[in-house]
Amino acid sequence: MKPWVIALIVVLVVLVAIFAVLYFLGNKMQKKQAEQEQQIQTYKQTVTMLVIDKKKMRIKEAGLPQMVIDSTPKLMRRSKLPIVKAKIGPQIMTLVCDEKIFDIVPVKKEVKATVSGIYLTNVKALHGSLPQPQNTKKKGWLNAISRSFRKRQAQSLSNNPASSDKVHMQNEGAENGTLFISFLPCCLHLPAMH
Repeated sequence: MKPWVIALIVVLVVLVAIFAVLYFLGNKMQKKQAEQEQQIQTYKQTVTMLVIDKKKMRIKEAGLPQMVIDSTPKLMRRSKLPIVKAKIGPQIMTLVCDEKIFDIVPVKKEVKATVSGIYLTNVKALHGSLPQPQNTKKKGWLNAISRSFRKRQAQSLSNNPASSDKVHMQNEGAENGTLFISFLPCCLHLPAMH
């Protein structure tokens, strides 16, 4: 057999072994997560709390009990967790917040929250409504380029009023979902990426 065929077979066997290990580890982690979710649901309580502060910080810096720090895996200790400091009754407590609701937790407001141990799983507004999270999508390089071109065109419009019709048409197209790149001799129409 040729040596490149042997190398290809070895690489394929290694890839199959890696995928098999990842599949079984994924199933194991999924079962573990389902058990944890079930525990959270059984121990949940609804409490009224005043949220004092919220931050993403390392578990050692958060002020959580030493027993919690000791029970976390070593790799997890370096990652940043969403931490909420809240006043529940007369006590000020440090809670670990769910990633999904961290953005909607209001600061310095009273909320009705669902807590399971030191894990904050849900919040509801007690007075009024919760602030909706802003769209924190990362903007791509193409959108950044198109914004900078629109700024330049607006600047050139203020300097040269004769080209206002052309710039107005291009800005109108950008609002309709079409990106005009007019630095080329002819206009290039590209669909805007969202």
